Amino acid sequence: MKLRRLLRPAPHLERDPAQHALLVLIGAGLALAAVIGIAWAAGFGIVYRELRAVDPNWLPIAFAMEVAAYLGYVVAYRELARVQGGPRLGIGRAGAIVAAGFGVFVIRGGFVVDRHALEDAGLDPREARVRVLGLGVLEYAVLAPVAALAAVIILARGSTHPSLGFTLPWAIAVPLGFVAAFGALGLRHRVRDEGGWRAAVRHALDAVNMLRHLARQGADHGGAFVGTTLYWVGDIGCLWACLRAFHDSPDLAGLVIGYATGYALTRRTLPLGGAGSVEALVSFSLAWTGIPLAQAVLAVCAYRIFNLWLPLLPAAIGLRQLKRWRESAARV
Repeated sequence: MKLRRLLRPAPHLERDPAQHALLVLIGAGLALAAVIGIAWAAGFGIVYRELRAVDPNWLPIAFAMEVAAYLGYVVAYRELARVQGGPRLGIGRAGAIVAAGFGVFVIRGGFVVDRHALEDAGLDPREARVRVLGLGVLEYAVLAPVAALAAVIILARGSTHPSLGFTLPWAIAVPLGFVAAFGALGLRHRVRDEGGWRAAVRHALDAVNMLRHLARQGADHGGAFVGTTLYWVGDIGCLWACLRAFHDSPDLAGLVIGYATGYALTRRTLPLGGAGSVEALVSFSLAWTGIPLAQAVLAVCAYRIFNLWLPLLPAAIGLRQLKRWRESAARV
């Protein structure tokens, strides 16, 4: 394959396998560079000493927690897709979309995969975009209150780790953000969907309104909240188990704050599965909560093996299935 063709920008369903392989290599390079840089800051000797003291018994638990996280996301995804008359996705199709969207070869973030997949399932582009935004809103609607509660617990203790710069924003901004978001719904119909910033605001408000609809019909769509909760519990649990492998017993409230701060943007919104950025941000966030940096970077490395690199094969299979479904639909 010519170099020009290899480097040619293309949508994720139109790329050649070699292009996907190149993106995986770029992601691996970014992750490796971040880890080496953090290990240098922590001290290579200290990192090596902590690595030799690893307790591998926690690693199967980390793997099981990450499997639970993916299953939870599939459940939440199916519920969000079918709300308000949307398409009813089978478990296989929803699983393929979720797995592909978390792939390291997705350069524009997994939400692009979601949007195209929902369009292929029959939604118009605007509705698909709103549902993708709704998925992001749903993620934060579950994680943010838990992080705020963790911040309040730390403040009540009078603990200095993490500092007020970490805890106060969560304790104050989250309640204010919920009030502002749901208060703005009254203005939703006054914002015209005419392109530009107005369209972006209207789509965001429609996404918040979709969340309110899910909450009001909990009997029918409670799986969205249950699945998202399972996703966060599983993913945070995976990181917790990896920390236990290198650290005696991390404080749960501090872990939640460090995790939520490190994921200021959820990994499905980040390019290349957050390769490089997640390793750096989560490692330093954990260190700021009081976990030694050497142990933090090792734990994050183990976490990313379960969180990003082992799911690479299911992601590739999922992407292949999405291509097949699109090709089959085009032949009809």
